[in-house]
Amino acid sequence: MAATRVVVCCEDFIARTGATTSLQSFPDVEVREEPVLGTAAARAATDVVVVVADRLSVDVATALRELRRLLDRPVVLVAREVERIDVVMAVDCNVVAVLPTAEFTADRLHAAVLTAARGGAVLPFALAGDLVRHVRWVHTELLEPNGLRASGLKPREVEVIGLMADGHDTAEIAAKLSFSERSVKKLIHDVTSRLNLRNRPHAVAYALRHGVI
Repeated sequence: MAATRVVVCCEDFIARTGATTSLQSFPDVEVREEPVLGTAAARAATDVVVVVADRLSVDVATALRELRRLLDRPVVLVAREVERIDVVMAVDCNVVAVLPTAEFTADRLHAAVLTAARGGAVLPFALAGDLVRHVRWVHTELLEPNGLRASGLKPREVEVIGLMADGHDTAEIAAKLSFSERSVKKLIHDVTSRLNLRNRPHAVAYALRHGVI
């Protein structure tokens, strides 16, 4: 199995060296030099970014958003002031794992990196609770009042996509739902445009992936 390729970012030389040395002790992790950001080669050569900072300040968040734009890789944040982290800001910055400095060990950093590389997340209990509460708030205060689901699809849109998945064409969908064909086409166009989907099969795949059909 190929080693997980990691880039360590930190302005403090001692902290960066500590994180780098910790990861270099594991044969399934390869610590790489910081790449030239914004290139395909950089994205291809990096699996996870480890960022060491005192806290998720506005300046750190700005740097992480730029890193997300240029590299778009999951971030493991090692921070001293974990309790002050804004979980929404963290998610917006591609942070998928948070390791408090007080609990830092080589094994824990290694585990967080591998989890991030697999698409998972590692959050302290307090942050996980904040995230759950935020998701609940989004669902009850933003989505439900507007007839939306967590997938971003309205009930009627789910119904149309479900019929598409069953192999029905525009005319058949219109007949089943007592719509005009023009209305069906407009609804499908609205969905694909709003969710940046390429075509009808992509819309079906999106709905399947989100478990709504």
